[in-house]
Amino acid sequence: MQEIDFYLVDAFSDASFGGNPAAVCPLKAWLPDETLLRMAQQHNQSETAFFVRTDDGFELRWFTTQYEINLCGHATLAASHVIFEYLDYPHTEITFSTRFVGNLTVKRNGDWLTLNFPAWSAEAVDNPPALLFSALGVSEAKEVRVGRDYLVVLESQQQVESLTPDIAAMIPLGKMVCVTAPGEQYDFVSRFFCPGEGVPEDPVTGSAHSMLIPYWSEKLGKTRMNARQVSARGGDLRCELQGDRVLIGGQATLYLKGKIFLRPE
Repeated sequence: MQEIDFYLVDAFSDASFGGNPAAVCPLKAWLPDETLLRMAQQHNQSETAFFVRTDDGFELRWFTTQYEINLCGHATLAASHVIFEYLDYPHTEITFSTRFVGNLTVKRNGDWLTLNFPAWSAEAVDNPPALLFSALGVSEAKEVRVGRDYLVVLESQQQVESLTPDIAAMIPLGKMVCVTAPGEQYDFVSRFFCPGEGVPEDPVTGSAHSMLIPYWSEKLGKTRMNARQVSARGGDLRCELQGDRVLIGGQATLYLKGKIFLRPE
């Protein structure tokens, strides 16, 4: 029987029940992909982060309950919190090697952890699909862009907060949907909807800010911004654009620590 440490961390929150929960599992060596997926399904969180320590840092992978994904911000933040707080890691910066997006670094400054992620562009859409608006329950938007996800820009924070979208109706769009607007106390706010995924609305989405930060940096004429994802759980993010990279800062809180017992079949 194999024993594996298990952590459940609320990422992008300084208190329990806020931010976005992620499961984190440090491994001594990689297990078969099928086992990793089944573990993620058993954890039943939006993402589980698995990492293995190497001579140069850590190898990091992320699994949903359905498959391995190419990038996850909140689970990276959660994994970093575990490494810094519970694994006697002596440095203030972690280097993660990943399969799909190269090396990622995370720096610690007090209670704040800062992810260094790629910046993603989103191109303007002149004729956005009517389904996008009808599924969101809005008649129009200030702007629509598309990259990895749809980016829908509304007039106000109140509009973003009051959305009650039909998530199932979004599935034919074939992409996730990020809705954003200028903030009242923040530079910008957002929500992130995941049609066809196990979690219809992601509470706080680090990777979406790879697209949000370049967009709002251009619109606001600044490179440093404070943001909030205004889901029910909510979370604060410190954002910065640095060329073709974005810095995404957040806090994290341990909710649960335990042991996984894998018995051979």
